[in-house]
Amino acid sequence: MPRRAGASVVSPTDRERGEPLSTRAKVDPEELQKWAARGMVLAYHAGLAPERQAVVSRFGSRSWGELNENANRLARRLRLAGVGPGDGVALLARNRPEFIETLQAVSRIGGRMTPINWHLSAEDVAYIVTDCEAKVLVADGAFADSAIEAMALSPHLVEGLALGSIEGLDDYHLALADHDGENLEDPTLGSSMLYTSGTTGRPKGVFRRPDPTPAPLLLKFRETAACNPETDMALVTGPLYHAAPLALNLAIPFGVGVGVILMDKWDAEETLQLIDRHRATHTHMVATMFHRLLALPDDIKQKYDISSMRWVVHGAAPCPVHIKQAMIEWLGPVIHEYYAATEGGSYYVDSDEWLTKPGTVGRPLEGTEAQVQDDEGRVVGANETGTVYFKAPENRFVYFKAPEKTASSYRGDYFTMGDMGYVDAEGYLFLTGRSAETIIAGGVNIYPQEVDDIIHQHPAVYEVCTIGIPNQEWGESVLSVVELKEGFEPSEELAEEMVQWTREHLPHYKSPRRIDFATDLPRLPTGKILRRQVREPYWAGRDKSI
Repeated sequence: MPRRAGASVVSPTDRERGEPLSTRAKVDPEELQKWAARGMVLAYHAGLAPERQAVVSRFGSRSWGELNENANRLARRLRLAGVGPGDGVALLARNRPEFIETLQAVSRIGGRMTPINWHLSAEDVAYIVTDCEAKVLVADGAFADSAIEAMALSPHLVEGLALGSIEGLDDYHLALADHDGENLEDPTLGSSMLYTSGTTGRPKGVFRRPDPTPAPLLLKFRETAACNPETDMALVTGPLYHAAPLALNLAIPFGVGVGVILMDKWDAEETLQLIDRHRATHTHMVATMFHRLLALPDDIKQKYDISSMRWVVHGAAPCPVHIKQAMIEWLGPVIHEYYAATEGGSYYVDSDEWLTKPGTVGRPLEGTEAQVQDDEGRVVGANETGTVYFKAPENRFVYFKAPEKTASSYRGDYFTMGDMGYVDAEGYLFLTGRSAETIIAGGVNIYPQEVDDIIHQHPAVYEVCTIGIPNQEWGESVLSVVELKEGFEPSEELAEEMVQWTREHLPHYKSPRRIDFATDLPRLPTGKILRRQVREPYWAGRDKSI
């Protein structure tokens, strides 16, 4: 166990001997980094405070000691199944303690962890399990059909462990019972490989070699979050199979010894309830969550004490200016925003700085090199819109078993996530949308996010998604699909009112020519609207969707 001068650190063996636990044990950053380099961050914090709460969830809770012991037991079980450095393990589970135990077990035996989106079809789940070459599948009983199909189709699987009852899979907890919970003597740092959403063709695994060196963005998060393991708790709002919740809701607090509250499914009022009940201090959200929290009735918002929340970070999609301003007015200047690629490169801005540049995602952190390029790869000037590119780090990402897709993501030493934006004269980046979503009407580029941001401000609008639809004369024309707030009914008059509303704030060519109404826009589990799915019915029967 790690030790620091002046602090008593207790191992599981020490606890068995009845030695007292010190409540004054402190984190030693240098020692923590040594443990992180072997995939043993959880073990380090379990040694400092084994009885402190690590996980709270509807599926049970764990102390740091309990969580670490189960991770060690599972690590030994995985090794028994033949999982070694570089071997794949697939995880199909809701936000529950066993998700974290599996993640931590694979991390300390050098394995390659692939959490899977459980909203996918059984066919897609089986494809990912096969493609990632997983030797072991850990699956939630709620997704039995997907797990059974994966076990039947994947030639690499040698074992399946079930959280609950799944025919043909061993019971997870019984499988762990026969193994030792003590720390491994020879841990090896593992890696994770998440899969793309598969908007074009099959999903692809995004892989990077294990690297324990903290990235500049992680260091910035740690600095601004200023976590106190003895008092703080972090709220996990999104599904842990998704990259942002996995990194920002879980890895950051866990990395500094802060426990987490796992939400099984995001709900606006439940978010306030959990913050109040557990005095949660940190969380990560997306813009849609902000919008839904603000839409709660005033009596609901005033019912809960959320004054404990002192660090809220958001990103992943542009946030309408008026929504973020309202959140800052409600919570205070505790909101931080990032724009970053998992593969490297990051922008960051806190509330105070953002208020001087409303709408920005910040300026680049130290070590980030970025450019805004036109379609020919030329760097554009200040305030000119183009595609945002990051300088690739030495440890580049690759698409697993897809070299052609890897190559297409790079332009020389730079790569892009497909986002459009511009940099002002002071170096602040403003995002305008995704290149894949850009509407081209009469040869002019129109960015849907800009239109969404205006329509969101109409008092009748709950949610909106702007898309391009076929137009014989112009190629595409602008259409906005709107979900209404309670108390409003769809009508031609309301649609025309919204069109006129946008024309008061935008040039006519950017304004929607038409408003359609919907009752339930398609979303990711994170709440982000699937613009591609909204577009599909309007382009049905055509060879091209542009």
